[in-house]
Amino acid sequence: MRRYLVVGPSWVGDMVMAQSLFKTIRQRYPQSSIDVVAPEWALPILQRMPEVAKGIALPVLHGQFSFFTRVSLGRSLRANQYTHAIVLPRSWKSALVPYFAGVPVRTGYRGEMRYGLLNDIRTLDKNILKQTVQRYVAHAYDKEAGSPPLIPEPQLEVDQKNLPSLLNKLVLKQDRPIICMMPGAEYGPAKQWPAEYYAELARLLQAKGYQVWVLGSAKEKALGDKIIAHAGNAAISLCGKTSLIEVVDLLSCAEQVVTNDSGLMHVAAAVGVRLNVIYGSSTPEYTPPLATTDRLNIFYLSLDCSPCFKRVCPLGHKNCLLDIKVDDVYQKISTENKQ
Repeated sequence: MRRYLVVGPSWVGDMVMAQSLFKTIRQRYPQSSIDVVAPEWALPILQRMPEVAKGIALPVLHGQFSFFTRVSLGRSLRANQYTHAIVLPRSWKSALVPYFAGVPVRTGYRGEMRYGLLNDIRTLDKNILKQTVQRYVAHAYDKEAGSPPLIPEPQLEVDQKNLPSLLNKLVLKQDRPIICMMPGAEYGPAKQWPAEYYAELARLLQAKGYQVWVLGSAKEKALGDKIIAHAGNAAISLCGKTSLIEVVDLLSCAEQVVTNDSGLMHVAAAVGVRLNVIYGSSTPEYTPPLATTDRLNIFYLSLDCSPCFKRVCPLGHKNCLLDIKVDDVYQKISTENKQ
């Protein structure tokens, strides 16, 4: 039986996309087990992935080298006798844990001189594997990819038993249809549709009979407050009031979501809600939401300057976002509601 140790990514969206790899492994090797080394925040998300046997916390902050911590964790895992390791990040430090865990087969892409730490080093052909999720899933196969692999959609489990108490704690009701908005994007403002646009859309949706929940982490609290300042009672900001795993359960209540290209976009896709996704500096060709087309609307203008993949607009105008009009998004939501 194959026993996998996977070193997972450090971003929310990437961790959700990694579930496509876990599902592929289980499809190919049904008797295999998968443990995932991940940041502390990711452990609750991994618990919602039935393919993962165990999440193992890596007690270092994002970007920290922490050589001896990684070595110590690796040595502590030797007794698990893993047969295969997959290292998704391309950094040298990410390959330390499987090496010191003594995993016989250690797979990952070439990068940062990882010879020795990895012994199944793959060449990443970006012309074949154009999407991040394709690059992840390709690790499940024994040979380098000659064509893009099939991608199973991530599916996060929802805790329906916990939902009533969560709604009660946040003083939320389900007496009207719900639209969730995720206005943040940790990468930077070049991926964020303006707060004023979200607020205007919230007012239109309220007039149509919807209630609007604005979701995000504590980092998005100021953004949520700005939307409320413009939208008044047309929306409720929950930014900073929920954990990431609580957001998973709340999204299951929504009829649709409106979101930037962000980690929560991938979470919403994995919950199964209908998506309206706004792209600015990035592109749906590279990081598409993993959802069937019948529950997906993409808003992307494909300007001459797009995609630039910059955190801040290098031209200073953000037309790739500003020219996506509120009414266009509203009309799509209204059309879907009639179907």
